[in-house]
Amino acid sequence: MTATAPDDHRELPGRIMAREMAEQPAVLRRILAEGAPAIRRVAERIAARAPRFVLLTARGTSDNAALYAKYLLEIRLGLPCGLTSMSTVTAYGARPDLTDVLAVTVSQSGGSPDLVASTRAAREAGATTLAVTNNPDSPLAGVSEYHIDIMAGPEKALPATKTYTASLLALYLFTEGLRGGDGAPAQMLPGLAEQLLARHGEVRALAARYRFAERMVITSRGYGYPTAKEAALKLMETSYIPALSYSGADLLHGPLAMVDNVSPVIAVVTDGRGGEALQPVLDRLRGRGADLMVVGPGRYVEKASAGFVLPTEGVPEEIQTVLEIIPLQLLAYEVTIARGQDPDAPRALAKVTETH
Repeated sequence: MTATAPDDHRELPGRIMAREMAEQPAVLRRILAEGAPAIRRVAERIAARAPRFVLLTARGTSDNAALYAKYLLEIRLGLPCGLTSMSTVTAYGARPDLTDVLAVTVSQSGGSPDLVASTRAAREAGATTLAVTNNPDSPLAGVSEYHIDIMAGPEKALPATKTYTASLLALYLFTEGLRGGDGAPAQMLPGLAEQLLARHGEVRALAARYRFAERMVITSRGYGYPTAKEAALKLMETSYIPALSYSGADLLHGPLAMVDNVSPVIAVVTDGRGGEALQPVLDRLRGRGADLMVVGPGRYVEKASAGFVLPTEGVPEEIQTVLEIIPLQLLAYEVTIARGQDPDAPRALAKVTETH
């Protein structure tokens, strides 16, 4: 089955996901035009409290956005961050001292009971709590001291697309607000996102390589690592292909042994220090004869088996993450369509996952 461009998907499987992917430039513009002032005010109030540590809480796609925030906060602010294990609070009843800690919970729906319970417990333990959601009326927003609305609008397809890139941008603007910046580089993102979506045909051609893949490996370093994890999640939940995501450094510590010339490897290469750190991994993968696809700058793509060139010139490394995921969302979509499945409604999944 051959998929068509997003605008032609009115009667085909995946039309909802296609429409929501296409909305991403408009969502990014909305955040920059309407949401940025409120995000800056929240950041200024929290910065005045001078938190000594940040705890990030999320699940699924939002967990990958939280990982991006961890890189931002540690690199750009020098602020130590950790990703929480909610079961320590919800299942084991632990109550750590969170005085002077900023607890950030990222959730599209803001409705999962464990997220609400852990945030409530963090606030009771002395933390400053911030919810980042697509629903300002959600239970999570209600128990948090501060809230950031990612303003993505209703998302009906089960695979999250526009809420993910909206979360990334909101977290970037929040981090910039903490450090007194204005987030001006983000103004280039909507236009670049439009350019990437217009290249859907390139991705469709790439998807033909992976229609019959039985396993995939996705790797990156630095700011690209959350993209690798999110791309793996999208491929697994839509096409059901087992997709394993690794930091490039971790890939060399054992998992490299499973790489061969049959199972595809996708490398997400940022233009900056993350890409430089990934270079030895790319060399090792090529040395093993891997079927290597690169998403990144042209100089890396031309040395791979296949690839998608990202517009990285003049784009700061820390915001390339918002762009990197777009061709990989399209790839998950196209591979799923090619396999005769409907990416709008993956089996066994619900839009709001209620974990406890």
